[in-house]
Amino acid sequence: MAVTLVDPEGLPKIEAYRQVSVATGSKQVFIAGQVAWDAEGATVGEGDLAAQVEQCFLNVAAALAGVGGSFDDVAKLTIYAVDWTPDKMPLLMDGIARAYGKLDIAPAPPATLLGISTLDVPDHLVEVEATAVID
Repeated sequence: MAVTLVDPEGLPKIEAYRQVSVATGSKQVFIAGQVAWDAEGATVGEGDLAAQVEQCFLNVAAALAGVGGSFDDVAKLTIYAVDWTPDKMPLLMDGIARAYGKLDIAPAPPATLLGISTLDVPDHLVEVEATAVID
């Protein structure tokens, strides 16, 4: 495994993810932002943030598998959420938990959550991009 996830001393322990990833592999993988489209390009979970988050993470996993990787290789995630307010956090976390359960992911890599005004398609509520490092 090319990525090791850690919580260094002096930083708070966040249950949802690790604070730092250390990458030692030789192949960097940059995955474009994934939205809640299925393989045919239809939006999954219209109006349902948790369902869309889950689909985004499943799409990231499919992209990784397509280049010989898995979520174990993810060094960093960036999540863009439309019209973000803190009260949406339980829905976001529910979608992540559902995806992580299906993909058997633990612990989670470092992540950044950004609130944005809109995405390319009005029905999309969230977009997830990833950077991975593969041996």
